[in-house]
Amino acid sequence: MKILLTHSYFLKLDIKQYQAQTPYPPLATLYAAAFLRKNNFDVSFFDTQFCNSGKDIVEVLKKIKPNLFVICDDSFNYLSKMCLTNMRDAAFEMQRIAKQNGCKVVVSSSDAADNYEKYLNEEGADFVISGETEQTLLELACYLEKDNKQFDEIKGLIYKKNNTTIKTTSRPLMKDLDQLPYPAWDLVDISSYKKIWQKKHGYFSINLVTTRGCPFKCNWCAKPVYGNRYNSHSPGYIVGLIEYLQQKFEFDHIWFADDIFGLKPGWLKEFADLMKKNQIEISYKIQSRADLLLEEENIKYLSQSGCETVWMGAESGSEKILDAMDKGITVEQIYDAVEKLKQQKIKPSLFLQFGYPGETMEDISLTIKMVNKLVPEDIGISVSYPLPGTKFYEKVKNELDQKANWKDSDDLDLMFKNTFSHLFYKQLHRYIHKSYRGRQSLNVFKNFILFSNKDHVSLKRLFGFPFYFAGAYREKLKLKKLGPKLPDNFFKLNPLEPEIKI
Repeated sequence: MKILLTHSYFLKLDIKQYQAQTPYPPLATLYAAAFLRKNNFDVSFFDTQFCNSGKDIVEVLKKIKPNLFVICDDSFNYLSKMCLTNMRDAAFEMQRIAKQNGCKVVVSSSDAADNYEKYLNEEGADFVISGETEQTLLELACYLEKDNKQFDEIKGLIYKKNNTTIKTTSRPLMKDLDQLPYPAWDLVDISSYKKIWQKKHGYFSINLVTTRGCPFKCNWCAKPVYGNRYNSHSPGYIVGLIEYLQQKFEFDHIWFADDIFGLKPGWLKEFADLMKKNQIEISYKIQSRADLLLEEENIKYLSQSGCETVWMGAESGSEKILDAMDKGITVEQIYDAVEKLKQQKIKPSLFLQFGYPGETMEDISLTIKMVNKLVPEDIGISVSYPLPGTKFYEKVKNELDQKANWKDSDDLDLMFKNTFSHLFYKQLHRYIHKSYRGRQSLNVFKNFILFSNKDHVSLKRLFGFPFYFAGAYREKLKLKKLGPKLPDNFFKLNPLEPEIKI
């Protein structure tokens, strides 16, 4: 039986990411392909990353003539977890085309798990996989190859039988991740990725994961695949994979796409020791939490093993909002972690989230103060985004009649009623970015002039602060016109204010 795997992330359908030019191959799809191939199936892969639309699958289907067509999205990439409607529509289009070409169709994605009726009823998928992909997909392929129709025996499967939706029992997650073969990197045209990275950024970055899942319970974070379970590869497996891929692709940088990197006690130290023992020198970025970074000597081990950037889910500078989110960290920990990362020459970057229910101007002001005080290496701003399966979603789901998903990653529409309008939050996003970039540029300029810091920086970053500050002032005036009466002290939060301690 021939199996064709693909995914439904089309870079050109996500303008913000297309402009950023930081594409990564669909890692979860490659794991699934490798697992099937290890079990002697004839596996092909079609990468939609650089395609124009789902119609591009037509010629591939005619050439390969697969029996089984599998849309397996990258569950390790937050862009896939966002369930963007542009990508859903592309998945539906590929499903229709595959069905017209006589394929059985399987879909494994966060969106399909949350909205399986849409995929099964409206667009004709035969099966939706709920939970971890590899073992369920393998078992289903074996049943189909043997024409065994007792699909109710397969755990983690959703399908239609006599117009009734059947959901089988959940499949336990794999605990020993080292049993997995390396992802099927050979199926990817890696040169297309490398060319974009080197042309746009001057280096080549690839994506890896060391873990699956996250045990923390932030009440807005959807976890349709792994729930609150957390399993980890051994440091030895990961170091071996890095060596293998370095010989194969000669990359410069790694994005570890884990929800939480290095949570398992002792993992970071063993990883740092193995990287040193094997004389591997490479920079990487991760995602982590403020409280974890402050444990033991975690930041030191990150520095020793080559960590260049840490993206931290700060979300807010207001303790009230962090508590409402069940975030489990404090504002003080965010401040402390950022300063300690800087001391170890690691670049701290902050994810920020506005629009959580109950947020006031005071809460917004505290977040802006935090950014102005800490001046992280980068910030990522979003508004609260309700996804099925979360407590947050349950609070606001009755307000999502007209729109329940963003169309792309730059949509940033507040889809429920809150203290301020969605237009206010979009304008707030623009203001904070200009203000932040101005302060960051000013800091670079000060270091260049006062401390003879002659590290290579772009002219825009070195001399851009007057333009950023002027832009921030204009955006602030626009913000003031958007309706709500804002406190005077909010508009004293200009980029040149003295550093403020909370």
